[in-house]
Amino acid sequence: MSRLPVCSGVEAVKAFRKIGYELDHQTGSHMILRHPSGRRLTVPNHAELAKGTLRALIREAGLTKEQFVALL
Repeated sequence: MSRLPVCSGVEAVKAFRKIGYELDHQTGSHMILRHPSGRRLTVPNHAELAKGTLRALIREAGLTKEQFVALL
């Protein structure tokens, strides 16, 4: 099993955009992404995302860690 990479909120948004998510709006330090299917992700705009937060975002997007790493 691969380790989670250290990435920022902006880097995570770039990866999620590759699978169809688009920036809907930003409230404070949280970027809200929407998928055409209606799914929503809330990504904190931090320099370094906590591992648990990143893991939860990957799971909510329906990806595996390996798929996410390939998108980065």
